[in-house]
Amino acid sequence: MPGNSFGERFRVTTAGVSHGPGYVVIIDGCPPGLPLGVEDLLPDLLRRRPGQSKLVTQRKEADTPEIWSGVYEGRTDGTPISILFRNSDQRSGDYGDILNKYRPGHADFTFDAKFGTRDPRGGGRSSARETVCRVAAGAVAKKLLAREGIRIVGYVKQVGTIIADIPDPTLVTMEQVEATPVRCPHPESAARMIDLIDEVRRDLDSVGGACELVATGVPAGLGEPVFDKLKADLAKALLSLPAVTAFEYGSGFAAASMRGSEHNDLFIRDESRRHKIATATNRHGGMLGGISSGEPIVCRVAIKPTSSLPRPQSTVTREGQPTEIVTKGRHDPCLLPRFVPMGEAMLALVLADHWLRARSQCGGEGDRKGLS
Repeated sequence: MPGNSFGERFRVTTAGVSHGPGYVVIIDGCPPGLPLGVEDLLPDLLRRRPGQSKLVTQRKEADTPEIWSGVYEGRTDGTPISILFRNSDQRSGDYGDILNKYRPGHADFTFDAKFGTRDPRGGGRSSARETVCRVAAGAVAKKLLAREGIRIVGYVKQVGTIIADIPDPTLVTMEQVEATPVRCPHPESAARMIDLIDEVRRDLDSVGGACELVATGVPAGLGEPVFDKLKADLAKALLSLPAVTAFEYGSGFAAASMRGSEHNDLFIRDESRRHKIATATNRHGGMLGGISSGEPIVCRVAIKPTSSLPRPQSTVTREGQPTEIVTKGRHDPCLLPRFVPMGEAMLALVLADHWLRARSQCGGEGDRKGLS
């Protein structure tokens, strides 16, 4: 099975299944000398962890990382970093009824169609539990980026039809995001979102929404102009996460109804920038021609409602016979609160990878003429 690695210079590989012994992630390309310990990984892992509130799945996993290599005396040593997570709260018996049935909205059928076999316990390799590896790797990437003045914050922008009014995404703080269990920085909207999630949970249903991600302090010059556009790599990174159905950046789909004179961001002089150039607005979302412009990178992803429902749904067996299925187990009525650190992680992995690529093109630490 190919496709288990992501990135070029900052490369991440994951392995494991949701109901196996555990997961492992290998991070290759992290520069030596970066202070790193388990305590650096825990904050984002705790934000992703199941069971943190009544709004999310109640599966109890400690998600305690074990750093097996790549760190010596509290600092990265330039060799691959390997991190292990042990599964401890699997309930494989909850999935006995789906051994021969296809769950609507899941990868059961497509796995069978591709491989001729699948692990019916949870989602197997496609389980969202795999994201524990990405969040750990993202925490390392975030620390590397923070050293360069790059900050990443994600938050819940929408749940169902409730959309939070966030006039300036760059002003949102982590403290505002973490102030409510739904991770929406707009208190009034957050309260309504929580009520809606409680409502759909009582109805044995689920609800989707949208997450907005913001990176500030990104220098101009990251990304490549053709296939490895920064926006293209961000799209792939975020769409590779479970349950993501759409990606947009800057003005996104709203650009389809605008005129060029309305959509263009006019260039202005800014003495605080290395190139003395900025834009008056940021409808381009911080990327022009696939290369970062120095403005904040702003993107959004749509998250579908959880497919696993504790209510009867029509389906078929592996032989194509009509039947009915009820998905047992512990599942999120809304994926958005736990998605935020996953989205931040993938944004961080892309930026760390392109930062290292740009640095190598500019001749390393001593020559960054192309970056601002």
